[in-house]
Order: sequence, then structure tokens, then C-alpha cells
Amino acid sequence: MRIALAQINPTIGDFAGNLKKHLDAVERARGQGAQVVLFPEMSILGYPPKDLLLKPAVIRLCQDAVMRIADACQGITAIVGYAEKNAEPVGRPLHNAVAVVRDGQVLARRFKSLLPTYDVFDESRYFEPGPDVELTPLFGESDWGGGGGAAQPAVGVSICEDLWNDEKFVERPLYHFNPIGALAQAGAKILLNISASPFVLGKNEYRHKLFGFQARRWNMPIVYVNQVGGNDELVFDGNSVVFDRAGNVIAQAKDFEEDLLVVDLESGGQNTLRTPRSGIASIHGALVLGLRDYVQKCGFKSAVLGLSGGIDSAVVAALAVEALGRENVVGVSLPSRYSSDHSKGDAHLLAENMGIVMHTIPIEGPHKAMEQALAPVFAGTKEGLAEENMQARLRGNILMSLSNKFGHLLLTTGNKSEIATGYCTLYGDMCGGLAVISDVPKMMVYELARHMNAEYASAGKNPPIPEGSITKPPSAELKPNQTDQDSLPPYEVLDQIIERYVEEEKSVPEIIAEHIPGAEPAMIERVVRLIDVAEYKRKQMAPGIKVTSRAFGFGRRMPIAQRFDPRMAPL
Repeated sequence: MRIALAQINPTIGDFAGNLKKHLDAVERARGQGAQVVLFPEMSILGYPPKDLLLKPAVIRLCQDAVMRIADACQGITAIVGYAEKNAEPVGRPLHNAVAVVRDGQVLARRFKSLLPTYDVFDESRYFEPGPDVELTPLFGESDWGGGGGAAQPAVGVSICEDLWNDEKFVERPLYHFNPIGALAQAGAKILLNISASPFVLGKNEYRHKLFGFQARRWNMPIVYVNQVGGNDELVFDGNSVVFDRAGNVIAQAKDFEEDLLVVDLESGGQNTLRTPRSGIASIHGALVLGLRDYVQKCGFKSAVLGLSGGIDSAVVAALAVEALGRENVVGVSLPSRYSSDHSKGDAHLLAENMGIVMHTIPIEGPHKAMEQALAPVFAGTKEGLAEENMQARLRGNILMSLSNKFGHLLLTTGNKSEIATGYCTLYGDMCGGLAVISDVPKMMVYELARHMNAEYASAGKNPPIPEGSITKPPSAELKPNQTDQDSLPPYEVLDQIIERYVEEEKSVPEIIAEHIPGAEPAMIERVVRLIDVAEYKRKQMAPGIKVTSRAFGFGRRMPIAQRFDPRMAPL
């Protein structure tokens, strides 16, 4: 059987645009001799649609699109993802569904069995799990071309999470039911899985291990198609893949871009095999795709950001140029009385290296005016954070004014380490429409900068990020001779504490027991306290692109007003 994996990038709710992608892929697949074309989970609507699913018109449009695709599938079968009404009188109103369509007809409908509710997922809010599993016909009675009166292939069709719950591989399965095992016991000889599986660092490698194990366990090929593209905070990496019954990868699609992968399950090695990116290269790919899609799908054409001369703004600028083109990125230098000459110089050098427009708007005048206006009220008080943050808020105001005037999306440049500890100014450097590197810890920002510079150098281009931005001590430059380490532990230590507390959910005693070099117990307690009390800031920040297993945003739902003491947690 010749199968096409249509790895498309849908826009949520764009029925016309998404339908066109389906019809184009069907035509291309048919032109390449495919008998079946497989689309990602919820491909007609885009994933995750969230509360759009509560709108009856959305469900009707899903049904209409299914039939439009069915009419276009003359001589070829398509498997598409959509939302289907639950016909039963009890339960959630919808199913996360697939339709198998051909020659103007719906041959079968199948429903997702396992509905994730962890991290960024909330499917039980909308969907009722499928009542059972059964084999799926891919062809009508008269058009199966197997020849010799052979029966149709015994195919199992599943949706995303259904493939992630193998009790012999996963340390703690989340569900009591294994749909893949049930399909195998029902006689399936081939498994087709349509998915919308978001990217996190290392996830593709884990997929390969899990899916390869299941192919061997159940002795059947696994064909997996994944959505690609950025939708709000989530990035979908594609990386659609096919395994033979021995668990070997026999076909691999592109990562972080649309692709049509056509595979012959009996080709004996004639299929396309691409090498997916991993490590910092995959982070780079995810951020570029997430930034590009967020800007374009939200209707913007250009972006603006402040350039301080530091590493964070330099990395965000380089990502923006790669995602949007240099002609669509505007940099702004906003020097104050405390801005160093080398910082101002690095900002201008970055803009020159990247070939972007750069404006210089000093904030000394507005800063003095603010000081004068507040002097009567501040009289008799000691200078502190209020005076420092005044500068950050003036910068935010200026950048938002440029955004309003010229229609640019303002990109914020705070990294995960700063946002975790609250080392950022609400309505200041947190102003903006997208927090590009809010899930990238500081040490990873440095790694990303070196990686991007190396990529430019290997292509014979001038590296964009100045060496001074990489090597100088990081500083907010809101007071004389300030460095980040005046207020925070060294980033190489801080990032390890944040990872354990935020991503691994470890308590203070557990973190102390790990004896992180340079991390004293008092330091760990202070960092954890900073993380907890900064929750009110993070609730008001721009959405950020998720690249780690635990990002700040809708996947981490912590209360703001709470008194849990993590020091009291037992070992």
C-alpha cells in the first residue's frame, strides 16, 4: 500500500485556508500514486481549537469540510481530523474524530479514546472518549486494488494520545486502557496514527523510542503523521515518521516545515529518510517557526523590539530576522544615563550585522520629567526599585507607541530565568505581544547565540550577534555599575534550581539534597521564594513559545494568592 503523509500547517479556525491545504495535498498525493493520504489530528479546524469548539457553527463547518474533501477524493482515500457531535444523550458534546473519506462518501468515523488533561492539554473539557476500537476500512467494496480477490488491509486508525500509553514502556501510564493493544488484538496489521503533538526539547527522540517499541511489540508497521506549525504558545515540529514491523524508521518527513511524505510499506528502503534536528538546533527551529506563525497568523507583517546591546535582545532580533526577513524587523535603542558605551555600540553593531532599520530614542528627557513629576510624592524616601523601573516602563511606553503607530508586533526579550524569578518589570520590559524566549533559560540563550553565529559562519556569512553581547556580564543597566548577579545567583546555578523546581516539581529539601555546586540552601530557598511571589507578573505577560517540558503559561496553572511553603515538603 502506498500512503502519503500530509504534514500540513493549519491555522486554527481558518476553514477556507485549511480546506485548500487538504485539497492541494490530495491532488499531489494522487499525482504521486498514493492510495491513501493521511492528515494530522483536527486538521480541518487546527489544533488546539480550545473554546472555538463551543461554537455550534464551528462544528457545522467541520462537517461541511469533511464532505468537501470526500467529494475531491476520487480514486484516493483521505483520513482527516475534525470535531464530531456526540450522538449519545449523556457525556461531553463532541468527539475528537477522524473521517475516512473516498469518492464522495464517508467510509468510517473513528473517535479518540485517550483524552489528555495534563500540561497544555484540556481535551476532557470538550470531548467524550470513543466508546470502543475497531478496524477501519480504507476502500470501498469495488475499489480495493489488492488484486486476486485479496481482502482489504487490516488497518487500525488512532489519534495522537492513543499511541502514547504503552504500559510496558511508559513508567507510569496515565490510562487504564491501551487502544493500540486493543487494535492489535482485533487483528490490525498496520497502524495509522494522526497527531497534533507539540514540540518540546527531546520529544522527537522519545517518540522514536516509544513508537519503535510498539511496532516491535505488536509486530506491525506504524504510520504517524504530525501537525506542523505554530499555534499561539505551541509549536508543532512535524517529524512525521513511518516504522516497519521491526521498529526501524523507513521514512522520515521534514521538521518544522510542511511536507508531503509518500511511503511504500513494501519498498525495501526506497523511501525518503531525513535527519531531524536535535538539541539546540531543534530549539532554534522551533523558535523561528513559532515566531513566524504567531506574527503572520495574528495578522501582523512586521515586528519591533528594543535593542539593549545584551544577549537576550540580540538573540530575539536574530530569530526575528530569520523568521520574518530583515525588511520586516525594526530595532530601537533606548539609551539612558546609565547605558554603557559598549552596550550602545553592540546594539548598533547587531543592527548593522543583521541589516535591519534601527532607531535611537534616548529616554533621558522623559526620565527627568517623570522624576520631577514624582519628586513631591517621593520626597523623603530612599531611591530603589521604583526609580529603576521607571526607566523600563518609559522604554515599554515608547516601544508600544511605535507598535501602535506603525502596526508592528512588539517582541519582548526576557528569558526564562528572569521571568521565573521576577527579574523583569511589569509594564516595562514585559510589554509586548509575544515573549519569544520566555521558555529559554539564560544559559541556553548563550548556547543559542553561539549556535546561530556558527550557522551563519558555516554558510560563509558574517555572524550577526556581536561577541561583546555574548561575553560581557549581563546587566539591566538601570543604575551605575549594575549586573544581574547583584540580585540573582550566577545563571549557571540559577538555571539548575529553576529546572528542578519548575520543570521537575521538586521541593526545596529535594533540591538541597542534590548538592548542586554553588547552590547553598539559603540561596535555593530564596530562588524558590522569588519564583512563587512572581506569579502575579507572569499571569500578565505576553504569551511565550513553549520549548521545554514545563513552560510558564496555560500549561502551568499556579494560584497567585496562596501560602504553600515548599520548604515543608517531605523528602
